[in-house]
Formats: sequence, structure tokens, C-alpha cells
Amino acid sequence: MCNSTFIFNKMPKLAFVVLLALTFIAAQPSSVANAKTKKANYGTIKILSNPGGLAITVDGKPYGETSTEYRAIDIDPGLHTVVILLPNAQTWTREIDLPAGRIKCIALNYRAAPPLPKSPCPYPVNISVPAQVSEGEIITYTADVAYSGTAGLRYKWTMSPATVQILSGAGTSTITVDSTPLAGQRITAMLTVDDGSGDAMCRQSAQASTNIPPHKKRVLVGREFDTCSHCSYDDQKARLDNLSVELQSDPTTTTYIFAYGGRTSQVGQAQRLLARARDYLVMHRGIDSSRIVLLNGGFREEDSVEVWIVPQGARAPQASPTLQAGDVRPSMTPRLRKSGRG
Repeated sequence: MCNSTFIFNKMPKLAFVVLLALTFIAAQPSSVANAKTKKANYGTIKILSNPGGLAITVDGKPYGETSTEYRAIDIDPGLHTVVILLPNAQTWTREIDLPAGRIKCIALNYRAAPPLPKSPCPYPVNISVPAQVSEGEIITYTADVAYSGTAGLRYKWTMSPATVQILSGAGTSTITVDSTPLAGQRITAMLTVDDGSGDAMCRQSAQASTNIPPHKKRVLVGREFDTCSHCSYDDQKARLDNLSVELQSDPTTTTYIFAYGGRTSQVGQAQRLLARARDYLVMHRGIDSSRIVLLNGGFREEDSVEVWIVPQGARAPQASPTLQAGDVRPSMTPRLRKSGRG
């Protein structure tokens, strides 16, 4: 017996309407005279449907068909999945938590939805496509046509630019397109759909586009490798040794060496620093002179040597002086430090 009914309505899209009634009642003892009746070790699911004859499965196992009267299924307590196959080949599914000694009831009424009215021409045509993809990706164009006539539709796709290659789906509602090599361009798919009747109203068109961004240009830049201010020759040689190792590890690179005179450096100090660096790299470290670019950078507070390593094709670095020529008071006696500082 099922009572204390709770009604639950569910209305799927255009396909069917199902009214579900669930009821929960305690199992009655077999004899009220026996005060110590043992509790049942199973639960019961009762099912009816209108119409009857719908296949039932519980936890993937078949349990026959429904009828217009309640059918009782005794089953172990726990969580169970009940599936009923509807006349339109869709399914009704619920999870039922069934305690021992309890009854849960399912009443299912099915009513087929009325058929959709035929859509007269013209009919809408829409194309779906990603707004943007990267070059090399496969683009999918999908047409959605709200047509309910009986004639088979014909699909004609045209691509712009004309060099775009359709990989698959020509003559169908979905095509795939190769975006190689179309970086920086906009691809447009134009679709004509007709039912073969020759009626102009039954010949519809739509189009959609996707963008292929241009390649990002890789900007190569050099890196500052070392800066030595007010350095002794021994200090500078150690730094040039490290530079030589870097240059020998990548023969495609070039070194840019900037020399700066100090506020009170001797006249021509920058040129002497550059010559000393070049001679050491070429004569003592075996670096090809064509890979060495020497530049007088102007002036800083102290005489300095700034070293850059520049990859092939990268932009040349620029000098970065901190003093104007009018701010320096150079000594007239040329001198280079051979060792130590000062």
C-alpha cells in the first residue's frame, strides 16, 4: 500500500512529460499479536506506470516491465539506481535510498509531446565557429538549420580567401578547415542551404568568420655580461677570461665593449681601456677580432668598462653615459693601472 504521496513534476525539452509520485511508508509487522516481530532485512520499491509495459532496470539489472498497477520489487537496503525505458526511447532515471523494512513507491505517467509544426520556408540558418584560433589549428564550422520539411537539405560551402583548404565535411552541415599558413588573416565561411525545390524562399544563406592572429615577432636583445669600474688590469683580465668562455660556448655571438672615461680620468682613457681589452681577447684568448665591437661610451664618474654579449640578429646595445663632456676635468697625463686599485 502506498500513501502519503508527494508529487514531483519534471518536463524535459519537447520530448515528453513525466509526473513522478514518491511515497514512503513503514513495513507493517506480519502480526500485531507478536510484540517482538523481527525487522525485515530488505526494502521494497513499488512501481507503476501509465502506460504499462515499460522496461525496468535496477542497478543495471533487468526487473521485467511496469504495469498500470504497482509492482513490488524486494531488494537489499542501500542506494539503488532505477531506470525506466520510455516509449520515445529516452529513459527516466532516479537514485533511490532504500532503508531496510521500508517501501518507496514510484508512479510514472508518460504523455508524448505533440509533433512540431512544419517550418515553412524561409528557415533560419546559423553558423557556429570560434572567434579566433592560432595558426595551424583545425577550425570547425557547424551550421544549425531549423528546417522541418521532408526534403533532404543540400549544403554548399565557399571559403574566403579562396586558398583556404576544406579538410572534411564538404556537402554536409559541418566542415573542418586548415588554418595553415594564414596567420594575420580573417577566414570567412559562406554557406548556402536549399531543399532542391527551386523555390527561392527555400534557399537560405549565412556566413561566419574567425581570425588568425599574426605571429608575434621575437625580439632578440643582448645581455649585459659585466661592468668593471676603476678596475686594475689584473681584475679586468679575470673578467675578460670569463667573457672568453661565454663567447667560445656560442660562436654566433658578438661582444660589445663600451669604455667610459671618468670625471677626472686622463685624456684618452676610454680608448686605452678598449685597446687593452681587445688585445687581451685576441692575443691571449684567441677570440676573432670580427666578434669584438669597441665603442667609446662617453663619461661616467669613474672610468668603466661595460661588456655585452649579443646574439646573432639582435639589436645592438646603446651606451649609457652618466656625465656630459662639459662636466669632466680630465688629467693631461695618460696612465693605466697595471695592478691593484688606486
